[in-house]
Amino acid sequence: MRQAQVTRNTLETQISVKLNLDGSGNSKIATGIGFFNHMLDQVARHGMIDMEIEAKGDLHIDAHHTVEDVGITLGQAFAKALGDKKGVRRYGHAYVPLDEALSRVVLDLSGRPGLEYAVDYARGLVGEFDIDLVHEFFQGFANHALVTLHIDNFKGRNAHHQAETIFKAFGRALRMASEMDPRAAGALPSTKGSL
Repeated sequence: MRQAQVTRNTLETQISVKLNLDGSGNSKIATGIGFFNHMLDQVARHGMIDMEIEAKGDLHIDAHHTVEDVGITLGQAFAKALGDKKGVRRYGHAYVPLDEALSRVVLDLSGRPGLEYAVDYARGLVGEFDIDLVHEFFQGFANHALVTLHIDNFKGRNAHHQAETIFKAFGRALRMASEMDPRAAGALPSTKGSL
């Protein structure tokens, strides 16, 4: 069973993540940040990942620590659930449109953390959510899941739409990369013999 549970407690945040990579897209998410909850729900639904996230953070300051630390903890849980990566597809990609917005996410379960993020948002806030924090979430995830992650938004006039296409595409790319490949017969998808 490709499941994991990770807890992270700091002076700024207390976060618990539970996930099942072979789920049906069910989620129970409570971060105290409505828009962020909505985005994480997209990852679960489109990634077919059962995901429970509970986060308590210093929201009286701002949402930065909570969003970043959820990315870190989710990345740790994802890496743990993947295990030795034998038999997975390794690479994943997705294009997702939402009305006028279009984004692409491409990732590699490489064992090497890296984020390339090319997004020019139409505005800086979605409601009260600082849209710069989307980058912080993905940086935290990439660093701790040990994945190479490329995120590109090609068009969009609505920042909510832009972000939502990114999170949906991220979920779909995760699903593709982490799916078991029946032709791989449990082999590691690398000529080096390690990921």
